[in-house]
Amino acid sequence: MTRPLTVMLVAAEASGDDRGAGLARALKARLGEGVRFVGVGGERMAAEGVQSPFDIAEISILGLWEGLMAYPRIVRRADETAAIAAREKPDVAVLIDSWGFTLRVAQRLRRLDPKLPLIKYVGPQVWASRPGRAKTLAGAVDHLLSIHAFDAPWFEAEGLPVTFVGNSALTLDFSGASPERLRAEIGAAPGDPILLVLPGSRRGEIEHVLPAFEDAVRRLKADRSELQVVIVAAPTVAETLKARVAGWSHRAHLVEGEAGKLDAMKAATVALACSGTVTTELALAGAPMVVGYRLAPIGAFVLRRLLRTRYITLFNIAAQDFVAPELIQEACTGENLAREAALRLDDPELRARQVAAQYAALDKMGRGGPDPSEAAADAVLKIVSAGRA
Repeated sequence: MTRPLTVMLVAAEASGDDRGAGLARALKARLGEGVRFVGVGGERMAAEGVQSPFDIAEISILGLWEGLMAYPRIVRRADETAAIAAREKPDVAVLIDSWGFTLRVAQRLRRLDPKLPLIKYVGPQVWASRPGRAKTLAGAVDHLLSIHAFDAPWFEAEGLPVTFVGNSALTLDFSGASPERLRAEIGAAPGDPILLVLPGSRRGEIEHVLPAFEDAVRRLKADRSELQVVIVAAPTVAETLKARVAGWSHRAHLVEGEAGKLDAMKAATVALACSGTVTTELALAGAPMVVGYRLAPIGAFVLRRLLRTRYITLFNIAAQDFVAPELIQEACTGENLAREAALRLDDPELRARQVAAQYAALDKMGRGGPDPSEAAADAVLKIVSAGRA
């Protein structure tokens, strides 16, 4: 019997877990029983057959200081990931996002088997900060699958082949989402405003971002008794969020799972969102938002000296404008977040203008293009075929 193609997928964060699951589904659609998966991932990748030896929440790190503190654990988990490759002998390895962790995995895989094709799926944002990472990545992997059309020149200049596959967040399907179902589940009246809170998927984000979001919610609830508060909990931080929300003095509804998240995004009147992939998803859902983000002080100090762009939200970068307000670091306070959210809760015309501007920015990012998971699967198979030839 012919040995199935063995694909190693490695992801360390919720967004990477989602991309890895999409890629696995697309490869299975092409190869059926002719492909098997090994590697590291979260719940979504596990559902597609990737059995991770550890919880990726352990290596989902935010900020310089947290990274330094977690370094021994990251090295240990990178060693364990390389051991999977030594045991399973994959035909190709796809390393998804998570710069620090996947770079260390790539270095170990290269030493283990110099002929193993190494593919990076999502490159570091060198156009925003630390352009030297393009050269580092070119020396570590064989190919980059990029999610931004403007990535290629940065990496190709260093000799790294790039295939643009698009951003999977832009293809999120809301056709089955039901705002009415969400309202029924939380007992909200048709006219009740809904504040959606998305505090991030990393432990560090819960530590640094959530307190400001909590303060903003308290302020907004104090003035709006009819306001319904819904919190989306990523699998990596669900238990932590449940414990925090249980101690709130006001009622909030915690939502888990993909279907619940999509319902909540479509139902949202306004969202408070931690910067990340979720902002693109919210924009697709037509939800006006206020973006907040905080790092530990030392991480913020370093990043400010490296950042080359005014914006951190992708659709703001595409628009070259603050389509959604960004409250970063010292500006990310409960008072500021509540003020911006209140403006949108109280002004339907402002909400409509922001949603229209978000849609226009998404079009610039490639909304409506081919399915990135399908494009990524085609690229992986092409690279494997070329290597065998």
